[in-house]
Amino acid sequence: MGAVGAINKVGARRLFAGGGFRRLLASRFAAQWGDGMFQAGLGGAVLFNPERQADPIAVAIGLAVLLLPYSVIGPFAGAFLDRWDRRRVLVVANLLRGVLVVVTAAAVGAGIAGVPLYAGALLVMGVSRFVGAGLSASLPHVVDRDHLVEANAVAATLGAAVAAVGGACAIALRPVLGVDNTGSALVTGFAVLGSLVAAVAAARFARGELGPDEFDEPPQTMVAVAHGLADGGRAAARTPTVAAGFAALLTHRLAFGVSTLVGLLLMRYWFTDGAVFRAGIAGVGQAVAGGAAGMLVAAVVTPPLVSYFGRRRAIAGALVVAAAAQLGLGLLLALPTVVIATFVLAGAGQVVKLSLDAAVQQDIGDEVRGRVFALYDTLFNVAYVVAVALAAFVVPADGYAPGLLATASVVYLVGLIGYLTVERPDRG
Repeated sequence: MGAVGAINKVGARRLFAGGGFRRLLASRFAAQWGDGMFQAGLGGAVLFNPERQADPIAVAIGLAVLLLPYSVIGPFAGAFLDRWDRRRVLVVANLLRGVLVVVTAAAVGAGIAGVPLYAGALLVMGVSRFVGAGLSASLPHVVDRDHLVEANAVAATLGAAVAAVGGACAIALRPVLGVDNTGSALVTGFAVLGSLVAAVAAARFARGELGPDEFDEPPQTMVAVAHGLADGGRAAARTPTVAAGFAALLTHRLAFGVSTLVGLLLMRYWFTDGAVFRAGIAGVGQAVAGGAAGMLVAAVVTPPLVSYFGRRRAIAGALVVAAAAQLGLGLLLALPTVVIATFVLAGAGQVVKLSLDAAVQQDIGDEVRGRVFALYDTLFNVAYVVAVALAAFVVPADGYAPGLLATASVVYLVGLIGYLTVERPDRG
């Protein structure tokens, strides 16, 4: 059936009839393929390169480098996305990212480690988060308001799957190009192709076609930048559907961050190859594929779940499923169950994310939507990095930490309570 089955209510032909939606998908998919390629290439260079050693702190730093940049860039990006032509932003940002990918790959090839390498990765992923927020803020300009849930199911979920494909491409290229610094550099450098294709796809839009239609910011750009995060926070706080969704998604990211660190260490140091499932970077690839499959299933089930049960019950149910999977599968600490748990947790988290995406796009005005998405992405990544950082100080070097996984299950239940407290029963 595929992820396109998620749009059964509208029909694939009707949703894809708009050329704008197809062009935006092309830009998004190319960018996310490049992101997956870059992250897997750089992750392999740092975590699974025999020329380098990785302990929990090193893994945490690497994940922070890949995900934390937007906590700094978010306020700036939000203001710019609600002030500048989003089409131009997407073109320029993608081209800039391509240049930074090449520079970072060269640093990997030269054997550079520490601050210089991390700085290059920070810049690449910072620009990537800028692009992601711009694409999300632009979606209501190419899709009717009534079809945003279905469009989000396709765009966000297939985009995540394409990112997983990019990661799989990087993993497949490693044994071909080499697992040393030179091979890692070549693998990482291939990510530039995604940036170039994304820029070309974005350039096909007309000027102003992606918004913003209007803006309410002060004339001084720096003042607008300074106000970006606060404006997004106020808009989210006064919208119960969005504020409650933030609470649900942030607790998922906290729990998932703990699980990610434990899983990576288990793959590197604890697990051994089985008949079907593999340890090492091949095992990481299988887990990523499991997570992508979970997201695809979420794309299929989220629209009917929201339509039949309402957004409130769909999100609450996803948190309950995630808590049960974390406790029932993760605690077994066996290679097959970890992959299966990744499938369930990624799928449940995607149900929450798709529902929150629609809430922001439907309930937040276009004049401030970019700033809310910037705040959204900021908190999304900060929660994950904070969880990884805290777990890194207590997790054993080999990753065998059932107590941490049990704690993550409790975090999901805390998120459920927070969500139900903030969300109103009469909201959809």
